[in-house]
Amino acid sequence: MADAIKIEGLTKSFKNFTLGPIDLALPTGCVMGLIGENGAGKSTLISLLLGLKRPDAGKALVLGEEAGNDAAAFRQKVGVVLDIPGFPSAMRASEIGKLLAPGFPGWDGERFRALCAGFKLPEKTGFGSYSRGMKMKLSIAAALAHDPELLILDEPTGGLDPVARDEILDIFYNFIQSPDRSILISSHILSDLEKICDYIAFLHEGRLLLQGEKDLLKETYGLLRGSRAEIAALPDEAVKGVRRTGTGDEALVLRDCCPEAEPVGLEELMVFMLRYAKGEN
Repeated sequence: MADAIKIEGLTKSFKNFTLGPIDLALPTGCVMGLIGENGAGKSTLISLLLGLKRPDAGKALVLGEEAGNDAAAFRQKVGVVLDIPGFPSAMRASEIGKLLAPGFPGWDGERFRALCAGFKLPEKTGFGSYSRGMKMKLSIAAALAHDPELLILDEPTGGLDPVARDEILDIFYNFIQSPDRSILISSHILSDLEKICDYIAFLHEGRLLLQGEKDLLKETYGLLRGSRAEIAALPDEAVKGVRRTGTGDEALVLRDCCPEAEPVGLEELMVFMLRYAKGEN
């Protein structure tokens, strides 16, 4: 089965920032988490996949077609949630549903209304008066209402409390149960990605610092705690980052070299890899 997203040599340059070249593939039927610090290039990459920006070099295929295809049949297959939703401020949820329906051949008005009701979105309040959390919920309802094959999500759980985030993740988990559906999700809430992702792509300063299967990455790297002397005695090639503490050191290590190391979470992996990449260890 073809990859849901296939990126080769993708590059985009701005005055003070360059993304790429990026080579990346999201297998069909899987969830990929896009992580990295603010300004790493996550939103730029998503904009390129959606055709909101044009690359300087390279190519990206989304569901086998050139990224940014605006044909109605293609839009039907891709659901999108952006970090800053762009619906008209004065419109209520029901009016936004009617606005979107003509653009998607498979739009399901009943499903959209059911999702809005499940999210407890106010029926008589304009979108501009929504909290950030409510805006994200409406965007998710709109993304799911036309039964897409691929979801591209930029911070979809941002602004939501833990209970609401868990409800949203359940919806994404149910969506992905079909083997022909896939998700690319960018998020700063790495605990959410721990729960749902199969693959991780770690962007840093416009480049892919790390990518691969989530479980394999967590098996590859581990955390080791010890005295400063004990950590300093480890082989250089085994240590990928060091954090100094008042009671000793913590090191991100390769578990093949240090089998006694504890499993590492995505947040710890990101922090340590950034320190290593920036030469701060």
